[in-house]
Amino acid sequence: MRYLFLHGLGQQPNSWDAVLTACALRGEVECPDLAAWLRAGDGTYAGMYRTLAAACAQGGTAPVCLCGLSLGAVLALQYAIAFPGRVHALVLIAPQYQMPKWLLRLQNFLFRLLPAHAFSEMGLSRQEMIRLTRSMETLDFSRQLDRITCPVLVLCGARDRTNHKAAVQLARHIRGAVYQAVPDAGHEVNRGAHAALARILCEFYGVTGEGNGCMIRPEDQKGGTP
Repeated sequence: MRYLFLHGLGQQPNSWDAVLTACALRGEVECPDLAAWLRAGDGTYAGMYRTLAAACAQGGTAPVCLCGLSLGAVLALQYAIAFPGRVHALVLIAPQYQMPKWLLRLQNFLFRLLPAHAFSEMGLSRQEMIRLTRSMETLDFSRQLDRITCPVLVLCGARDRTNHKAAVQLARHIRGAVYQAVPDAGHEVNRGAHAALARILCEFYGVTGEGNGCMIRPEDQKGGTP
């Protein structure tokens, strides 16, 4: 089985390291650098998504397990809508499916206040951050959620008040999706609650022991490609 773990804005691929060490998934596990994807395209969300679609296509027609946090969750959600038969299982952490413009504009305002050196740890420059978030303002997947056919798990840190409402609503709108709050976790669940997240992922993927891969039970399938 092939897994793609998509990190959040301001994170790095190694943000998944502790989670993946605890999961010990067997298969092809990839944690792409979304900053590199952004620069490889045109500096917009649309360009980043095209890179995701191309990366998934490299595996041929074999379905992939997608797990994304925040920005990564938005990318994973869009791909599952566009290619429902190519996604075996979908985990969305702190997702938004109808982008709140006020939040993006607030982020851009805060980006302008931060010193330049603060962006070095995020992997993107101030200008790249602002251009990316501006390009996401019109995203709205609310009328396409019925296209998703694979098992879906929606997660949100119990202390992540900004994304909690959207996560709960998203789970309600996707047929058969399950919502779960991650106790004692904020927005960056993969960093702040990696052990709890690993346990949740192992249960969702049907991992029965260290080193096992993604084994979604047949009764959990909802019409997706096995």
